[in-house]
Amino acid sequence: MLKSKSPNLTADLPHRCVTIKDVASAAGVSTATVSHALNLTGRIRAKTRQHVLTLARELKYYPNRNASNLASRLSRTLGVIVSDIENPFFAVAVRSFEDTARQGRFETIVSETGYDLPLMQRAAENMLKEKVRGVAILTSEMSPRWLEEIVLQDIPIVGFDLSIANEKVTNIRIDYLSGVREVVEHLYHLGHRRIGFVGGRVTFKNILSREQSYLASMKALGLEPGPVLSGNQRPDGGYAAGMALLETRPRPTAVVALNDLTAIGLIKAFRAGGLDVPGDISVTGFDNTYLAHYFSPRLTTVDMHPDILGKSAAEALSDSFGNSGVSKERTISLNLVIGGSTGPAPGSESCAS
Repeated sequence: MLKSKSPNLTADLPHRCVTIKDVASAAGVSTATVSHALNLTGRIRAKTRQHVLTLARELKYYPNRNASNLASRLSRTLGVIVSDIENPFFAVAVRSFEDTARQGRFETIVSETGYDLPLMQRAAENMLKEKVRGVAILTSEMSPRWLEEIVLQDIPIVGFDLSIANEKVTNIRIDYLSGVREVVEHLYHLGHRRIGFVGGRVTFKNILSREQSYLASMKALGLEPGPVLSGNQRPDGGYAAGMALLETRPRPTAVVALNDLTAIGLIKAFRAGGLDVPGDISVTGFDNTYLAHYFSPRLTTVDMHPDILGKSAAEALSDSFGNSGVSKERTISLNLVIGGSTGPAPGSESCAS
């Protein structure tokens, strides 16, 4: 039977860092056996592995991850780059990613870009310095140069609408057109004909895609687009756009927002201007974050399934390890969730949804 050499393990090592040799000595095994137990490598008995892991926890031993990665040449860390961690959409996606990665015994590090190109570069550099095993790029945009740099380091990438094709790259396709079309058609059936749009920074590809989808959907219904305003993907940007729309003549009877945060900012501005939502003006969001559920009125929004996005990204990276071949794609379908922020256009007899 394997036994520790001291009944009070931590008392023997009160004033210094615990090393792998300390764990080996306490467990009565070699340092190689400890390494195999901690890294889930080598052929050792399950009972021995559990014994070592128990003692390591009791001794509060924390292995040097970088040294471990160097020894095995295979990192157990995955990276995630997101635009805005305060946005519930990205928070849910990251949590889902982490949960899925943890099931595969991977740890996760997260970098935020804040929709800022220099910060995107720094985030990419951090992933390279950390020598992550794979990177999920859940941002609005990433420089092709840095995508290439990551791929050149033989690091698999997954992201949506990436501007690079490679056997190490998995693209997650988001059908923005179908989602925005559902929103515009929903408003059309409620009698709205003057439908505005508040977007974001069109220098980002998937933000531009939503605006282009709005323009195409309006054209398909024979409607004149506009007004089209730019926000910043956050509530304050939506509020500023809403205050501007209050002065617009003729004022739209409905507004399609780039995301839920923008929609919330719009509604605050409209209320400040004395308008009722949806009695005087309807507002829709995009993403279906938990804020959409708890906001009053509950937002009409497009569900982008951030939980599925995070899970799919982690699974795609796992599938890509050691898997050479053609570039891959995954698709996430969108659907409209109707809430209380939309209603019939003022003066309209339509009550259809």
